Amino acid sequence: MYNKFLCVIFLFAFPFFVSAQLLQNKTVFTHSDTLRGSDNAQRNWWNVLHYSITVNPDFESKTIKGKTTIQYAVVKPVTTMQIDLQQPLIVDSIFFHNKNCVFKREDNVIYLEKLPAAKIGSHDSVTIFYHGKPREAVRPPWDGGWIWKKDSLNRPWMTVACQGLGASVWYPCKDYQGDEPDNGATLSIITPDTLMAVGNGRLKQVVNTDNQKKIYTWQVVNPINNYDIIPYIGKYINKKDTLLGAKGLLNLQFWVLDYDTTIAWQQFQQVKPMLRAFEYWFGPYPFYEDGYQLIQAPHLGMEHQSAVAYGNHFKNGYLGRDLSGTGWGLRWDFIIVHESGHEWFGNNITTKDVADMWVHEGFTNYSETLFTEYFYGKEAGTDYNVGSRKNILNDKPIIGPYGVNKEGSSDMYYKGGALLHSIRHSMHNDVLFRKILHGLNKEFYHKTVTTANIENYINQHAGFNFQYVFNQYLRTTQVPVFEYAIDSAEHKIRFRWINCIPKFNLPISLWDDAGASIKIYPTTKWKLMPISLKQMQLFNDALIQRLYYVKTRKD
Repeated sequence: MYNKFLCVIFLFAFPFFVSAQLLQNKTVFTHSDTLRGSDNAQRNWWNVLHYSITVNPDFESKTIKGKTTIQYAVVKPVTTMQIDLQQPLIVDSIFFHNKNCVFKREDNVIYLEKLPAAKIGSHDSVTIFYHGKPREAVRPPWDGGWIWKKDSLNRPWMTVACQGLGASVWYPCKDYQGDEPDNGATLSIITPDTLMAVGNGRLKQVVNTDNQKKIYTWQVVNPINNYDIIPYIGKYINKKDTLLGAKGLLNLQFWVLDYDTTIAWQQFQQVKPMLRAFEYWFGPYPFYEDGYQLIQAPHLGMEHQSAVAYGNHFKNGYLGRDLSGTGWGLRWDFIIVHESGHEWFGNNITTKDVADMWVHEGFTNYSETLFTEYFYGKEAGTDYNVGSRKNILNDKPIIGPYGVNKEGSSDMYYKGGALLHSIRHSMHNDVLFRKILHGLNKEFYHKTVTTANIENYINQHAGFNFQYVFNQYLRTTQVPVFEYAIDSAEHKIRFRWINCIPKFNLPISLWDDAGASIKIYPTTKWKLMPISLKQMQLFNDALIQRLYYVKTRKD
């Protein structure tokens, strides 16, 4: 019997197609945006080597006093230096070679002019004293700043969340994501002696002062994002542990408010399995020298390097909800898994420009799928990933405008994860896919990158050039349509991609447990190829939807 049918498959389920050109961001950017987001001539001549930060917060007045010493290496012989510090914080003085410097201010930027030209390769430092009332967080971590809260016993509880907003909201720095301090950072936190101050890395020193205060000094020896350097101040109790991991003994510390210890220690049992899963998929934890800390915070959470902020109320899921709607997301604590996944993608591998933040969020979103798969099986991981698709907005391109500190669409999370899921299954080689994930973390270990760096690495090692696939999903909002027809009498399949960029070429691999498989390479032109009866049966709508986030429509 002759049976011919046409099936149209939509990648990502949306009710209508939207022109990418109509959805481009219409924001008018200012000179201040360029100063904040670009690697300009006043920034690119010096390379940050180390931040030494001292901060003294006053809870009652919501003010801070601070001092930051920036050590740097000279890359070009330029004499004007841009340092970022957001208003309303006030610079008191700046010292260079022990001399008080003349400086001028433009919005959130401070210029040191007429510095003596230094020899390329030489090292120097500048120290900034400042004070004021920093921007208070409105809805942290999304609308961030300094966080002044009280715990349930009415005691001060303070921290900062500043990703996107910028670390210059609370300390002077080169607030450009592409330049991390090569030799890490030191953070000294002055606090009442009734409270505990926690920072990134390892506690190096505690000094008692004459005015009933203590100075806690923490040190990170690895490169670190500006926005990851964070103080936590509260009535903390800690618990220490170790993990025998891929690079040896990894020190673990957990910090929680004193009245939450029992429930916290139980919930934090998930940390070791999480680290084992991610070391399997991504390679060794990237910061063995600095250890791993999970710290209770008065906001939901953030990926602060070696000092992950946790505020998920000791519940599984996302504040007790499963973002995938499948049930699998309630088997584990979303903040422990997602924010820790950023240690590999976001902290180890960091994008130079926030426009490329999909590298942080897309890979880390996919880490949730990989974690689920590691403990509950491949079908469970795919269930979780498929369920998460409902969160895709497809409102604008994932990659934002460069040079102005502007992210692209929030689809960098779920659509970014869907993109990686599609690439993985088009390869139909999980050994190779895992090797690529390990390779990315090894090739770009403690480095800043561009989207092109990540694309090129995957293209070079996957055995297929996915450039048009990346272009489609990262740079447009078009929804590609896979159009195909099967002629069961003649045992042939006809197929192509439509509603996509020219040369779009995502491969499709299908297989079953009985050993039948097929791999096709659709393009925007019709292709015809022979197909067996068993291969025909692989073209099952539900199977395709699970592997490629597609919706089918049969005519």
